Amino acid sequence: MDFSSLLTPINITLTVLIVAAFFFMKGKVRSDLVAVCALLALALFGILTPAEALAGFSNSVVIMMIGLFVVGAGIFRTGLAKMISSKIIQAAGGNENKLFIAVMLVTASIGAFVSNTGTVAVMMPIIVSMAASANIDSRRYLMPLAFASSMGMFTLISTPPNLVINNALIEAGYGALSFFSFAPIGFIALSVGIVVLFFLSKMLVSKKDGSSSTKQKGKTLKELAEEYNLSHQSYKIEVKEGSSPLINKSLADLQIATLYGVSIIKIVRKVGNSRFTKNFTEEVAGPKSIIKKDDILYCQGEKENIELFTAENKLHIETTDKHFSDFQESGIAEIFVMPNSKLINRTISEIRFREEYNVNVLGIKRQKEYQMHDFTDTKLHSADALLIQGTWKDLANLDDRQDDLVLVGQPLKEAAKVTLDQKAPIAAAVMILMVIAMVFEIVPSVIAIMIAAVLMVITGCLRNVEEAYSSINWESVVLIGAMLPMATAFQNTGVDTLISGGLVDQLGDMGPYALLAGVYFCTSLLTMFLSNTATAVLFTPIALKAAIGMSVSPYPFLFAVAVAAGMCFASPFSTPPNALVMSAGRYSFMDYIKVGLPLQIIMGIVMIIALPLLFPF
Repeated sequence: MDFSSLLTPINITLTVLIVAAFFFMKGKVRSDLVAVCALLALALFGILTPAEALAGFSNSVVIMMIGLFVVGAGIFRTGLAKMISSKIIQAAGGNENKLFIAVMLVTASIGAFVSNTGTVAVMMPIIVSMAASANIDSRRYLMPLAFASSMGMFTLISTPPNLVINNALIEAGYGALSFFSFAPIGFIALSVGIVVLFFLSKMLVSKKDGSSSTKQKGKTLKELAEEYNLSHQSYKIEVKEGSSPLINKSLADLQIATLYGVSIIKIVRKVGNSRFTKNFTEEVAGPKSIIKKDDILYCQGEKENIELFTAENKLHIETTDKHFSDFQESGIAEIFVMPNSKLINRTISEIRFREEYNVNVLGIKRQKEYQMHDFTDTKLHSADALLIQGTWKDLANLDDRQDDLVLVGQPLKEAAKVTLDQKAPIAAAVMILMVIAMVFEIVPSVIAIMIAAVLMVITGCLRNVEEAYSSINWESVVLIGAMLPMATAFQNTGVDTLISGGLVDQLGDMGPYALLAGVYFCTSLLTMFLSNTATAVLFTPIALKAAIGMSVSPYPFLFAVAVAAGMCFASPFSTPPNALVMSAGRYSFMDYIKVGLPLQIIMGIVMIIALPLLFPF
């Protein structure tokens, strides 16, 4: 047998596709690695040129995904996501099922006017925050979120396939579609989606998910503050009066701890009114720190001592009682004294913690006893725990002092969880401007998203460029970038012609309903492996030609192409929204098969019945 005859371009392409699909479904190998290996195989066999193989990584969809991850991070980091999610929770009364319906309705409504990729990027941090606040597993919401963004095809601009069939109708001499021609389809799709996913989405949280119960290394900021009872011993004091005796004096000169038994932990100073730059400085208090008018002093001490301190120095105590959670540039952490540490049998004042480590000691825990005041002359013992405060960087640097101290937890990761609430209005403005630019096509969508991502960084919604880079889920980016050239491989080898030709030959004589079903499900199947836009471009002329050949209206056939291409749920890489939520929801390829495939089949059956009723043959 001549095996070389089997190594035709079509057979090679289909084999690579089948092998990749097998590994995707098994889930033993990372999906992005599988996609890259499939891409390399097509290039090595000469199906794709190097330029064609790499073209996916420069595709505007991939660039949009990268930018949207950064925009989403800005929305989350500024606390904007939490603000919006709290409104959704309030409207739904915290009920899990009402929240599910609210998520579907809100997402589909936004998706009608904004690209589904942009919709998911905006909503994803909101949903994650909402689920965390309501103590519900976000896995039940994120996949339906991605699907709902595709179901919101109420308008002509909701998905690229809608525009593809509109252009085809115009070029063929038929009437153009109106802006809301898709509205009836959108209502049917959303209604079916809510009912079906209401039950199927529960499968996503039915199994035990190890990552949801992963043990954290160290305590959270809130847990530390509660353990050391900071909320009842911390005060936020404002230097309002210009006649205060503290003004323009250093802490070393004032001797506040000695005179009043009050410790100043940090000083926050306003430096401007700009909305686009950081308008305050945050300084970890030390002997050389100078107090100025309008400074905010974060202090620790007994209530009576604080009241005496403020009364004698013309200071004002803020009314809020959660000052321990007011972390921005600095935070708290816990360290343990090692058995052979040089710190043993030395006092805090002897060690000069501030000068040596750039941190303040807030308290000492020895066994089960906590000492929060008058501990500067306490000698340290092995295994003592110290609650310390300093900048996030200085706290993290203590990890290098393991001969003497063991840092518990990861301060830089805790810093990443701290929201920059004062930047929330800026993040909201950036998000709204991005949406407006995309809806009215002021600039191309990819440019609008890139501008929004850059603005999130330069306006301080993200702390720095490194945080922007770390917010990007590269697995999803590589997955989509590596799978996009599969469409080129189909065209180069004639797989697309093979599929379309066989469809018309087999179903053309069985009547319009049979051909409509064939067009719908073949489009739906191919979209699992190609982008929805590429599939729509491929099947639109086939559907148009088939309808004209049967002397029936092309409208139901072209709508079938747009709907089937726009609503592919059984694969994580068929649409960017599906890929966007894959990592955040910790989904496997089989999760999409279990939930998305039944939905895709049910949606197809409903649409094959509904489309001829809405747009008669």
